[in-house]
Amino acid sequence: MTATGHERNQSAKAHVKREPLFHVSKRDRIPLWKSITIRAVAILAALLLSGILTIFLTGENPLAVYKYYFVGAFGSSFKVWNTLQGTAILLGIALALTPAYKMRFWNTGAEGQVLIGCLATAFIMWKVGGTVPDGLLIPLMLLSALAAGILWGVLPAICKAQWGTNETLFTLMMNYVAIQLVECFLKVADKTGSNTVGPNLLKNGWLPKLGGQDYLLNILVVAVLTVIVYVYLKYSKHGYEISVVGESENTARYIGINVKKVIIRTMVLSGALCGLMGFLLVAGTSHSIDSNLVDGRGFTAIMVAWMAKFNPFFMVLASLLLVFLDKGASEVSTRFGLNQDYSEIVTGIILFFLIGCEFFMNYQIHINKSRLPARWRKEAVADKKEVQ
Repeated sequence: MTATGHERNQSAKAHVKREPLFHVSKRDRIPLWKSITIRAVAILAALLLSGILTIFLTGENPLAVYKYYFVGAFGSSFKVWNTLQGTAILLGIALALTPAYKMRFWNTGAEGQVLIGCLATAFIMWKVGGTVPDGLLIPLMLLSALAAGILWGVLPAICKAQWGTNETLFTLMMNYVAIQLVECFLKVADKTGSNTVGPNLLKNGWLPKLGGQDYLLNILVVAVLTVIVYVYLKYSKHGYEISVVGESENTARYIGINVKKVIIRTMVLSGALCGLMGFLLVAGTSHSIDSNLVDGRGFTAIMVAWMAKFNPFFMVLASLLLVFLDKGASEVSTRFGLNQDYSEIVTGIILFFLIGCEFFMNYQIHINKSRLPARWRKEAVADKKEVQ
């Protein structure tokens, strides 16, 4: 029995009602200038909103507040070096995470992998320092830090490759094991209960100063590492295999790539780089260790890697931005007598806009004009005719 015209009309109306007002689709790659423009607009919008909040909550001039962000990060030569050092360490940890994340191995254990590298470095400094010359002690510290970082990275990789365990939970829980090991070391090495093993106990094995600066060597090491990681990921065979495994493990197996080998090898590299950052933190700058030495940078580095789309050179800018916001926020709190919550709110707003704009660079929204009110559709048609 054929449907009447009325039934067909009702069916068509029901079909239209079921259609969504809008849908989201993947955007083709946009030009570099457009992505820069979108990010710039996001930052300006974040600053505008932050300025309104500043006036409303504090009564201060937003421009005066923003000025002290720059003072906090670059107001003196010491602050400049301190900002660059913080950028270098954060960038180095982000570089360590990048090979794993390109492979879609969700390593949330960088905090522990860096901290265990710190622990290995400090232990050698404490136990072996003074018995051998620094020319032998420093390489021994470095090898110990690399080995510890590799161990902390490769254990989850082996379990993932062999038994398909959840690498996110595994690497996350390893962070707490590293923290407890550091706490145990602090109690054994320092009987005063200060919860810090400082330069009075770690007297030997300090990295040499370059140009009279404690931080310069760390900065140069990370700068070289940035170039090496970029070349490794973009031009080496290993980098190609990482990309293929990240896109599809089945495709990788089909073309003859040993997926298990790639997973384990990549996490060896990631853990080693995290261990290197631990070595630079203890031997290069702090000359001490406590359980908060990494200070959450293992998690912040995840944001850096994602914001930069795993491009090591873009990570430089992302790391600098986050460190700039952190240093500036502390200065603002001190200058204006504000609590830390205000500065964190401003920083959160800026990061929210920066991360949110990534959506509009990767996706586009299509509006279903048939669902719009009739008056709006007529106006849209009229505007289109005028343009033509």
